[in-house]
Amino acid sequence: MQSYPNHWEADVVLTDGGTAHLRPIVPDDGQLLQEFHAKLSAETIYYRFFAPYPRLSQRDVKRFTHVDYEDRVALIATISGVMVAVVRYDKVSEDEAEVAFVVADEHQGRGLASVLLEHIGAAARERGVRRFIADVLPENRRMINVFREAGYTAEQTFDEGVIRLTLDLEPTDYSQEVMRAREQRAEARSISRLLFPESVAVIGASRTAHTIGQTALRNLLAGDFQGPVFPVHPEAKAVAGVRAYPSVLDIPDPVDLAVVAVRADMVADVVAQCAQKGVHGLVVVSSGFGEVGPEGRARQDQLVLTARAEGLRVIGPNCLGIANTDPKVSLNATLAPEIPARGTIGFFSQSGALGRAILQRVAQRGIGLSTFVSAGNRADVSGNDLMQYWEEDPATEVVLQYLESLGNPRKFSRLSRRLAQHKPVVAVRTGGSSQGVPTGHAANALELPDYAVTSLFQQAGVVRVEDITQMFDVAQLLAYQPLPAGPRVGIIGNSDSLGLMVKDACTRMGLKPHDPVDLGPNATAADFEQALSAALDDDEVHSLVVVFIPALTPISGDVAEVMRRTAATSAKPIITTYLGYQGLPEELRRLGPNGETVRGSVPSYPAPEDAVRALSHATRYAVWRGRDPGRHPELADIDRAGARAIIDATLSDPQARGSSPHSVWFTSEPLHAEEEESAVAPEEARQLLACYGVPVWRDIPVSSADEAVAAAEEIGYPVVIKANAPDLRLRAGGSGIRSDLRGTDAVRGAFEALHGRLGDDAMLVVQAMAVPGVPAVIRAGENPSFGSVVAFGLADVTAELLDDRAYRLAPLTDTDAADLVRAVRSSPLLFGLPAGASSLADQPDVDALEELLVRVSRLVDALPEVAHVDLDPIIVNATGAHVLGARVWLRETPDVRLDYGPRRLRVPF
Repeated sequence: MQSYPNHWEADVVLTDGGTAHLRPIVPDDGQLLQEFHAKLSAETIYYRFFAPYPRLSQRDVKRFTHVDYEDRVALIATISGVMVAVVRYDKVSEDEAEVAFVVADEHQGRGLASVLLEHIGAAARERGVRRFIADVLPENRRMINVFREAGYTAEQTFDEGVIRLTLDLEPTDYSQEVMRAREQRAEARSISRLLFPESVAVIGASRTAHTIGQTALRNLLAGDFQGPVFPVHPEAKAVAGVRAYPSVLDIPDPVDLAVVAVRADMVADVVAQCAQKGVHGLVVVSSGFGEVGPEGRARQDQLVLTARAEGLRVIGPNCLGIANTDPKVSLNATLAPEIPARGTIGFFSQSGALGRAILQRVAQRGIGLSTFVSAGNRADVSGNDLMQYWEEDPATEVVLQYLESLGNPRKFSRLSRRLAQHKPVVAVRTGGSSQGVPTGHAANALELPDYAVTSLFQQAGVVRVEDITQMFDVAQLLAYQPLPAGPRVGIIGNSDSLGLMVKDACTRMGLKPHDPVDLGPNATAADFEQALSAALDDDEVHSLVVVFIPALTPISGDVAEVMRRTAATSAKPIITTYLGYQGLPEELRRLGPNGETVRGSVPSYPAPEDAVRALSHATRYAVWRGRDPGRHPELADIDRAGARAIIDATLSDPQARGSSPHSVWFTSEPLHAEEEESAVAPEEARQLLACYGVPVWRDIPVSSADEAVAAAEEIGYPVVIKANAPDLRLRAGGSGIRSDLRGTDAVRGAFEALHGRLGDDAMLVVQAMAVPGVPAVIRAGENPSFGSVVAFGLADVTAELLDDRAYRLAPLTDTDAADLVRAVRSSPLLFGLPAGASSLADQPDVDALEELLVRVSRLVDALPEVAHVDLDPIIVNATGAHVLGARVWLRETPDVRLDYGPRRLRVPF
């Protein structure tokens, strides 16, 4: 019997936005199971057992609750400690099992059956089950649809009045799409319930001025919330002129959202009362949780676990709150007295302390928001949840995220990449130099250099900026102007010097400026209108920067009127440095029917450099969005089963494994160098890589000059002798290698020289001499923050000193691989002729290098036991990309691989 599988436990979001807790069944669940069965309708029981079965016998209870977690497995779903669904499988052969489940009548239609099937399927695959068999009555259409819509490959037969469904549990692209689509709908719904409450209770509403409880209450009332607001105070009859109640349970009407402003040690009781009341979600503005130390962190973790078990989502704790400017709601459940006007920007901020200042800056610029969420310690609801909501929110066109930590970076990359295909995502992530995580945040520190994080953000289409000011600079362009169709910038102004500043800034930031059109200090509105019209009619102009400074004559709004009127119908973005204003000054705004600022408003910047920087971000994003994301090439010669056999054999044989790596990832930063990681013997590493179509050149270890000569004769001249020790450089031309050896004497001399200087520890080998080319290095493996990551760079001293590396998430598309090769600063060496080359036929085969990157990425993505792959050096020449050295490290499979497997909420600790 297997031990209790803790990693099968999970909190999940249901289709209506509520939550449930999934876990394996245990013998002590007998009473829960009996109570669950007793509440089932006769129809539900008949569908499950094909016969009336009003009560479970003690024998049945024991059989159902005593499982071995191997051949007999059962998972249950609970809400508020009550069992609401159960699924089980029983093996009928080595790789096949019968599966059945039942959901309580009052919880049917909430997606429990689908999520249970995902989790029991993952558990079954882990135990070697490859197919499920399910017998279903024909009239049980709901259950048949659950199986059919699971996304697995299914077969159906009909015999003796029963439909038999056979499901192949091997994940497919379609099953993954189905699972992700359900995840998106459920998580979006859970956020929608928070942002669109019909009623709000403020628990901890105080009669004392300037306390957080009274502030939250007054802001709700002043914000003209469209539903009832219920203050909760243990003694007061009224707070802020509104009738108060001793507890949330005493409120006679339904409560959708609770703003919690009580002491931290009282929050647990409040959660229990809210669950009993049927509240959908909590906004915990109280402090005293993870940010105050271990005791507070334990309290915070318990808050989340308790809330989810009760079916609630939590924003916070230690947060500023949430806001929704939709006039149907007018929700200001924040500690900020005013929120910006209605707009199309969704804003997520982790910082509660900065939240109020951020909202003030937004309002000062004249920018409008659709929704605002300050998550504080981000113990439960995170930026990932908000992206799921904003993806389909018609009121949100641009997404801003102020991030102090990333709880699930791989999921962030996946969601942002999908969202950014049709809505811009702009992010500020603090802690770039330290890679630290603020105290109290439920997240781990990122274990990649900050520039690597930026590279992965770029792959996902995220516009990463350096600070909040730049975020708003970019946001006001993306929210109110169209995207540029290309990099060519027209420049119009009434100052020659400022026009040249714009041109210089464009050149520095990778744009292609036209010569400035200087209208002179006395230019009129008509002059600007004529110049704007000419520039917009020019197909070689993709965007316009207009510079306007005070003239000697009195300033009027005529020029602003021309820009605003022109921008209203322009398909090209127009931005300006207008009188040094920042944001959307009134004279440059277009207003909608309800007085809100709408598209076509012209954003202004205080300095030309600020305007151009924002434009360069928008241009790069437009290029990313307009390009082909690529495809995952078909690689017919992959032998995953063979690779799996090699891994299993190696992990089960300690003698086949070497020592742990000390530093195999990005110069000084190990990817995940933990003690359980073990180096694979060279021959097994070669075989493993060959299973994914990555041939590694043979080398022969030698310990004497005679052995070196014999090896050279066997391989054939010319050869190289090189050090193969893990702590020595393997770069061509380095001090640990002798190249182009063409005879016995040369081989003997090279061996004696290297052995005399490096000793036996050098582990000298003889290898065939590759045709000269460009040396490169590929490193890939499992990063604890982002999952499978691939790094690429050239293998020379200069690139190493400059840490010239680029990074992408695996698996790579063909477009990702091409981008990765071109992302390093030294990449031009791959696209020119090498020294001594006489024709284009000698140019390095970059296509072969890109295919090699795709293959390595496919390997590390498919096989989580592969901790690291280090291909070094790779010689890229006219005949291909040749791997001359390779090392592989394995590790035992982690319990739960980040963002893989069935959908689940992030564990809060």
